[in-house]
Amino acid sequence: MALFDLPLEQLREYRPEHGAPADFDEFWKRTLTEAAGHDLDVRGEAFDAGLTQVEVTDLVFAGFGGHPVKAWLLKPKGVDGPLPCVVEYIGYSGGRSYPWAHTAVPAAGWAHLVMDTRGQGYGNWQPGDTGDPYGTTGPTNKGWMTQGLEDPEHYYYRRVYTDAVRAVDVAKSIEGIDPDRIVVSGGSQGGGITQAVAGLRDDLAGAIVDVPFLTYFRRAVTITDSYPYQEIVEFLAGQRLREDRVFSTLDYFDGIHFAARATAPALYSVGLMDETCPPSTVFAAYNLWQGPKRITVWPWNRHEGGGVHQRGEHLKFLAEVR
Repeated sequence: MALFDLPLEQLREYRPEHGAPADFDEFWKRTLTEAAGHDLDVRGEAFDAGLTQVEVTDLVFAGFGGHPVKAWLLKPKGVDGPLPCVVEYIGYSGGRSYPWAHTAVPAAGWAHLVMDTRGQGYGNWQPGDTGDPYGTTGPTNKGWMTQGLEDPEHYYYRRVYTDAVRAVDVAKSIEGIDPDRIVVSGGSQGGGITQAVAGLRDDLAGAIVDVPFLTYFRRAVTITDSYPYQEIVEFLAGQRLREDRVFSTLDYFDGIHFAARATAPALYSVGLMDETCPPSTVFAAYNLWQGPKRITVWPWNRHEGGGVHQRGEHLKFLAEVR
């Protein structure tokens, strides 16, 4: 796809005038308080991944509703703690995969907690292991974007964002991890989850946000035909009278509102030809981010963004915040 969004000079100044719901902060405070009523119930078993220089633990913890959520914990062998830790969230449809897919961070001397995404991981690119026992409350279309879409109390991402916040609590609770040096990270859906966690916590050392999804829904669904945003469009095409309720729900989960509350140092990335997560939606969040920040712009790339080149930027960022 050619360039289709605003010119870069306009993107760098783009700040949508769209406020969060009046009870946005109260909604999330109540949600996380309810979740805190469940013990984290962290359990782990050593996992032989055939990695001679990396110690792997197969973790499970209690997420939203006390539901079990799987994760991998990888730590470099022979490195004295307490270690800084990256908590990573996965892209849409993917799961935590296998430990050998996550060796770069421990190779850099960090612990790495990789959270499974409940109900996802069906695809062949990154399989998952965590179910979502919560029932839906209305019709859905294809995937998770429309599950419970008419009520923020029951929307799918209320559960996912809560799981993600609690994954940081898990990392902080583990012996040998420095609770003051936690960085959250993710790309696409994982980037959107990262923004949410950074907006809901004030105790992070940093955030890595690559080509974030779940960001400025109202614009995204009108300028791209790509999935997963298209799930919302197709839902509304059939449910013609539910537009107000749908966007009222999505406002509680929009990355721009979390970014406007985030204060940790941040590294963003964007692909200027990205039709999956349009550049203006990425810059909308980036420009509202309240903490120190920088963004890597990949002018000739789509949703892959910087790919392996951006991984190098991650390592530089981690060295800075360590």
